[in-house]
Amino acid sequence: MTASPLPAALRAGAQGLYTLEAATSLIIAHGTWLSREDFRSHIYRSPGTAAIDWETVTWALNADALPSSAGERKLLQLAASLAGQAPVILGDAVTGLDDRNVEMVIKTVLHASGRRQFPSGP
Repeated sequence: MTASPLPAALRAGAQGLYTLEAATSLIIAHGTWLSREDFRSHIYRSPGTAAIDWETVTWALNADALPSSAGERKLLQLAASLAGQAPVILGDAVTGLDDRNVEMVIKTVLHASGRRQFPSGP
């Protein structure tokens, strides 16, 4: 699967579960993680759909197998938390985020609560 259809396949795989949609959409909107092969190796693919293996992503992040900046790490931890795989302390997770990332986190939380914020298409 090439990089261009991956976001649509991930959205299809998460469709219908608001917290999973939100977690997946945060990763897509952030843009960095999907461009990295070390992250993409934790994605299951099938025809038309894909899913992030949040458990192994969380393990890899905690084992420093996914090197990242502080902001990248925080966003991935927040996404994994929404996907049910990583507890986070919200105060720690949002402290120091730039305006763009804070806006994405706000959209993510709203989406997870049922107020759809992210687009459903690619």
